[in-house]
Amino acid sequence: MKHTGLEDLKKEYLETPIPDELGFLVNKALKERKIYEMERKKFIRKVSTAAASIAVSIALLITGINSSTAFASTLSKVPVIGGMVKVLTFREYTVDEDRFKADIKVPSIQGLEDKDLENSLNEKYLAENKKLYEEFMLEMEDMKKNGAGNFAVDSGYIVKTDTDKLLSIGRYTVIIKASGAEKLKYDTIDKENELLITLPSLFKDDSYVEIISENIKLQMREQMQTDEGKIYWVAIEGHDEPIEIFDKISAEQNFYISAEGNLVISFDEYEVGPGCMGIQEFTVPTEVIADILVSNEYIK
Repeated sequence: MKHTGLEDLKKEYLETPIPDELGFLVNKALKERKIYEMERKKFIRKVSTAAASIAVSIALLITGINSSTAFASTLSKVPVIGGMVKVLTFREYTVDEDRFKADIKVPSIQGLEDKDLENSLNEKYLAENKKLYEEFMLEMEDMKKNGAGNFAVDSGYIVKTDTDKLLSIGRYTVIIKASGAEKLKYDTIDKENELLITLPSLFKDDSYVEIISENIKLQMREQMQTDEGKIYWVAIEGHDEPIEIFDKISAEQNFYISAEGNLVISFDEYEVGPGCMGIQEFTVPTEVIADILVSNEYIK
């Protein structure tokens, strides 16, 4: 694959206008998602009255702790994580207008014995999403005054890893306005020892930054050589360098640990390549980092 025009390709991509039909597609996608979720809830209620009763009880308890408003709803039909630890939707902020859509779900971790850890995570999730909702409302009102186009925000969470030992939860945010942008943040928790695992805590020293970065750049170059659809902002010998260039990960780079015990490094949209690449994740071979791991407790 030739990459001599990578700089021009990036510039052309970033300057590509978003079609007016985007608003319609966004509205359609969000409506279809809401219909799916409504039908799923009806199905669950029909299948298990007992399960629904338990869910209602949880919802009432949460409502008592955190009073609801016209723009927020409390949900509780959620997957159970492990035995006692579970993740539920604590609150949902929604807006459903012709040109403006918001669906912001706030996750809550329940069942940890360490309530300080549990509360700190849940407070962080609530603060993040409350801020996102407030910023959306301010931007929406400004766009209405100026007669601007469409604006949509979709934010929620996914349970990426669920084992007896580990819970990795990702919180995603997709913002679509003149262009689209997606971000994904992970938290990985040792459920047995009730610890929040950080990237530096996995390694003996800070050499992991350079070692992991070099492996990821190697993976990027290999992918670009075998797939013409892959574009990363990474230097390639004998080719023009892109305007922006990925050099190395941050010491606190976004990551999670897979159920198989692999370290996965995650990059947001636009972080290491054009928006068409979306969020990018790279699995770091354990043999590459084996010598600098503190232990094999998490990474196998």
